[in-house]
Amino acid sequence: MRQSLGQMLRHAAVGVFSLAVMWAPCGSAAAAPVAPSPEADGLAFSQRYRAVQHGGIVRAANASATCRAQASACRNVQAGGQGVNGDFDMFYIDVDSDPNTYNSSRAEVRLPAGSRVTYARLYWGGNLLAGEQKPWQDNGRVLIAEPGGEYKELLADTVVGHRVADGADAFQASADVTELVRDSKPGLYTVAQVNVAMGRSAAGTWGGWTLVVAYENPEEPLRHLALWDGFAPLGGRSGVEMPLSGLPFPAGAGGRAGLVAYNGDRGTAGDSLVLTAGGPVPTAFTDRANPFDDVLNSTIADPRGASPDRVPAYANTLGYDSDVFDLEGGLPHAGDRVAFRLMSQRDAAWAGVLFAAVDARR
Repeated sequence: MRQSLGQMLRHAAVGVFSLAVMWAPCGSAAAAPVAPSPEADGLAFSQRYRAVQHGGIVRAANASATCRAQASACRNVQAGGQGVNGDFDMFYIDVDSDPNTYNSSRAEVRLPAGSRVTYARLYWGGNLLAGEQKPWQDNGRVLIAEPGGEYKELLADTVVGHRVADGADAFQASADVTELVRDSKPGLYTVAQVNVAMGRSAAGTWGGWTLVVAYENPEEPLRHLALWDGFAPLGGRSGVEMPLSGLPFPAGAGGRAGLVAYNGDRGTAGDSLVLTAGGPVPTAFTDRANPFDDVLNSTIADPRGASPDRVPAYANTLGYDSDVFDLEGGLPHAGDRVAFRLMSQRDAAWAGVLFAAVDARR
């Protein structure tokens, strides 16, 4: 949809949600943030997990809704063409053979050989209001099936609903799934019953899920790993900022960073993910799938040569972003002060997750 954030917000405060992050020498799950009420305005970003270990972070992700494929315009958009969710009658993606589920999609957690999972968390969310109104009471429940397994009910430990005007009612929920992922074999995970609406409205319909997995592997570099989450409206030049304090990174440190965001529109410029590291000029993340000024462009994208499988694998997810970027020289000088900032000047979008894996030494 193409409405401005100013048109969309009803009573949410727009600004910077910041967290000073202190790094620990071992992996740990941070204390869960205080759960907001289901209709809270938002949830400030906080650190969910941190570690310094040989290994990294991967993620699996997919959308839960798309346009109705009967129209040729829809098929063109699914293949990667221009288009936004507010232009279409949106319907559920449903790839399983279970008649009791109304939406389902699959994606692969691809871990290097010899890896051990140290933390895993599933995030899901979307818009509850379009042609139909979904009950917010169901936001905190989904079904998940590990590769080759049967559905299991998963209840969220953190749920936040963010009511806005003009037909949108967005939320995000999440739950710890470390044991499930650690005990599972490689392959595709299926997530079903994500509580998003279908239909058509000016605000549009969107939704999806992302499974973030931190792992330990003795064959990989020693890295700082961190996972933040919250639920924050993006607007203006501030956006959402995650500073990292006390992180001693070497000059030319490599690594990756990833984000999850909701309702970004392809072709609407003015949104970006930037990295500052004490220098005068920040580094804007960009790659073949994400222009530097249109990062929130409805993609599930990975660095070249590292694309896990998805079913379906739509190139335009119509309002759901889950992207992973290479640092690509964003840390040319050694130091200990890094900050990531995600912003959107025109899209009425929400930030949900940000994670990073940065080399601790070269």
